[in-house]
Amino acid sequence: MKVGIDTFGCDNGRSGLGSYVLSLVSSLPQDKSVVYDLFGPEVDRYTYTRSKDYGFTSVNLPDSLTVERLWHSFRINRFGRRNGYDVILYAAGARILPQKFKVPGVAVVNDVVSSLFKYSDDHWLRKCIKKGLSSADTIIAASEYIKQDLTAAGITPRRVKVVYNGINHSMFYPAESVGADGSIIDIKPFAIKKPYLIYPSRVQNEGKKHVELIKAFSRFKEKTHLPHRLVIAGSEGPYVDVVRKTAAASCAASDIFMTGYFPHENFPELYRNADACLFPSVNEGVGLPVLESLACGLPVACSAAGALHEIAGENALYFDSDDIEAAALAIERIVTDTGLREQLSRQGIQWARQFSWEKTAAETAAVLQEVAASRRRKS
Repeated sequence: MKVGIDTFGCDNGRSGLGSYVLSLVSSLPQDKSVVYDLFGPEVDRYTYTRSKDYGFTSVNLPDSLTVERLWHSFRINRFGRRNGYDVILYAAGARILPQKFKVPGVAVVNDVVSSLFKYSDDHWLRKCIKKGLSSADTIIAASEYIKQDLTAAGITPRRVKVVYNGINHSMFYPAESVGADGSIIDIKPFAIKKPYLIYPSRVQNEGKKHVELIKAFSRFKEKTHLPHRLVIAGSEGPYVDVVRKTAAASCAASDIFMTGYFPHENFPELYRNADACLFPSVNEGVGLPVLESLACGLPVACSAAGALHEIAGENALYFDSDDIEAAALAIERIVTDTGLREQLSRQGIQWARQFSWEKTAAETAAVLQEVAASRRRKS
C-alpha cells in the first residue's frame, strides 16, 4: 500500500499543524507493506522527512493559497493516481481539501470548524471545506469535541474517528528548573526573565481570549504586586494588533512579553522554567500546549470551554475566560497555592503518559489501511 501525505496548508512546519505532521511522520509504524510519500511545496522537502527516510514529491505551484486550493479542486485526483497512492492523508483537512475523492482520502481535523467559519470571511472555506469533509472517506478528529462540532455541521458521526494528538515524551518531561527566581532564561533567540507565566498560542482571533487574559493578568498584578511576567508565545495572526494595543494600555505593560513565532523544539525549556501555563482559549479542539505543559509537570489554569476539560481531565484549574475577576483569581491561586500546584503537577505528569505520538500514528495508520481496503472492496 502506498500512502500520500499532503503537507499543503501546514505553514511549512511553523504552526501547530506543521508540528502535527512532523510528529506524526516521525512516529509512523514501520511496515514493509506500506510506503509513505509526502507531497507539497518544494520548501517542505526536508521539513518533515529529516527523521525518517520517506519520499517527497514536490508540487511546483506559486506560493498562493488560491492556487493551492484550485490545484486540490481540479488536479489532485489525477496527481494521486499518477503517483500510485492507495489513500491520501490530508493533514490540513479543515483548510485545504478537494471536493471529490477519486483516490481514497482521509481528512485530519485539528480545528473547531464552526470557529474557523465564524472568524473567517473566506467564503471558499465555508463552502468547499464543508463539501470536502462531507465527501472524504473518513475524517480523523483530534477530540470528541471536534467530532461533535462536525456532527452539528451535518457530517455523519460514523464517518468520524477520534484520534487524539500525542506528546513527544523525549522532549516534554519534568525536570529541575535551571537557575533561581529572578534569573534570565536564555532560550534562543529570546532571553526571558523569571518568574513568568506562559500562554503558548497563536494570536489568531478573539476566541483565543488573549485580550481577556491580559486584563485578568493586569488585575492579578494590581492586587498581588507579584513580580511575574506574562509570556505570550505564538505566531502572530490577524488579531495581533488588537492584542498589542490591549497589552500596551495595560498597567502591567512592562511585564507582558509577546514573542511572535516560537520554535517548537524550544518549548520544553520554556515550560519547565515557567510558574504556570495559562490557556484561556474557548474554541480549542486539541489543546496540545496544555498536554505538553502537564507532561512537563507545569501547573495549568485553563478555560472550561472547548475540548480542554476533555484533554486535561481533572488535572487543571478551570475558569471562565469572560469573567475577568474569576480569571484573575485563578491566576493568583495557580501561582500562590503551593498545595494545589504540587497536586496538579503530580497528577498532570501521570495523566499525560497516556498520550503518545506512537499511539496516534498507529491509530492513524490503521484508519488509512481500513479506508484503502474498504475502497478496494467496493471497486
